[in-house]
Amino acid sequence: MSPAPVNPAPRRGWCPGLARPMPTGDGLLVRLHPVAGRLGAVQARAAARAAQEGGNGLLDVTARGNLQIRGVTAGRHAQVVAILGEAGLGDVRHDGGPQRLTLNAPLAGADGLGIVAAVEAIGREVAGLPAKTLVAVEDAAGGLGPVEADFWVRVAPGLSPAPLPHGRGDPAPLSVPDDAPGSPVDMGRNALPPLQLAVATESGPLWLTPTSAPTALAFLRTLLHGLAASGARRMRALPRPQWDALLDGLMPGGPPPASTALPAGLHGRALLAEFPFGRCDAALLDRLAGWSEAHGDGHLALTPGRGIALTARDEAAAATLRAQAEAAGLTVDPADPRRAVAACPGAPACASGGTPAQDHAPRLAAAFAHLAKAGATAHVSGCPKGCAQLKAATLTLVGRADGRYGVVLEGNAGTETDLALTFGAVLERLESTRVRPTLDDPSGLRDAFREPA
Repeated sequence: MSPAPVNPAPRRGWCPGLARPMPTGDGLLVRLHPVAGRLGAVQARAAARAAQEGGNGLLDVTARGNLQIRGVTAGRHAQVVAILGEAGLGDVRHDGGPQRLTLNAPLAGADGLGIVAAVEAIGREVAGLPAKTLVAVEDAAGGLGPVEADFWVRVAPGLSPAPLPHGRGDPAPLSVPDDAPGSPVDMGRNALPPLQLAVATESGPLWLTPTSAPTALAFLRTLLHGLAASGARRMRALPRPQWDALLDGLMPGGPPPASTALPAGLHGRALLAEFPFGRCDAALLDRLAGWSEAHGDGHLALTPGRGIALTARDEAAAATLRAQAEAAGLTVDPADPRRAVAACPGAPACASGGTPAQDHAPRLAAAFAHLAKAGATAHVSGCPKGCAQLKAATLTLVGRADGRYGVVLEGNAGTETDLALTFGAVLERLESTRVRPTLDDPSGLRDAFREPA
């Protein structure tokens, strides 16, 4: 028996912004794309005000570290645009290309932020760039771990840059804008260390030989132009002949050590705090802005972990920030079982959702806690699109139009399954895993979710 159909998904290949919101089940969704994910306290308060006065008061942080305001009405959209535009959070391009091209770690250092500014400047030069194009940027101060990017740029300190291949021109000078976060006005292309690029393939990133920063950025500009001209939506979907032609002359190199993303918690004077399942409300965002001013540098960073990073002025202030965040319900403990569960908004917020994924997620996290402790992960998705997490999870629940969940083990939301259960039945079967593990199935999940129902 095939899974029951859900409402058709919106057309893929474009992303909402401020001027072009996306219709959803709870109104219009407005997405903000701050460069490097950085918001000043004034900007955070503006986003909170826009959510409160123009939306339903709820905000989501996305896996790309962007901020989206939910429930905006058509009649109040212009008011939201005015509030956010005045705060410097307006769209940066109007050709359908990516409003934010890069993804960086929340604690990226000066090198990482300088690369982000340079890559964003290059991206704005490239007409026709697909909206979902992503360049992952990593430096010694911050890694991202596995990420679905089109290109990677990683600082490669201590490595001798390779010579420029014949036929590749030197890039035009790149300057960092005056308002680039964390970057001095006079930082240019020669101020950055050697860089190593990687290009997405169907089997994973293909790393190139490290080169000087000007040469690496020239390569990246060429690759971005090639992707834009190809008509493909993502680099990994580029037809092989075009892919080979685009990379002709570039030298493959050995992959660098795998990077890891920092978990929630204190890291020196920096606090990484995650919103449970990526959601907060306007009042909490406003409070975070105040905490950043009272105890830190007056800024916060949106994170790929769907939360925020705050930098305190000293260790005592960092401890205060952690206590305040924990009291407000944010995830600040790396062992918190909520960190093992990904969830989308679900119904009724999303028109495609067949189940209330956001409401079910806390109950799933509680029932899944003993498995999360052993490293298992879960994903509750309102529909087969799997927006909250594209990769496979130990247990994935896929919402159906009839209100039940399709159950997938070791797969993602797009995996077909014939096993469909109510959410209550899912919780009952998870409870059974506490007492029925076997040597060949330590988690007990295969036994718990076997047919028949």
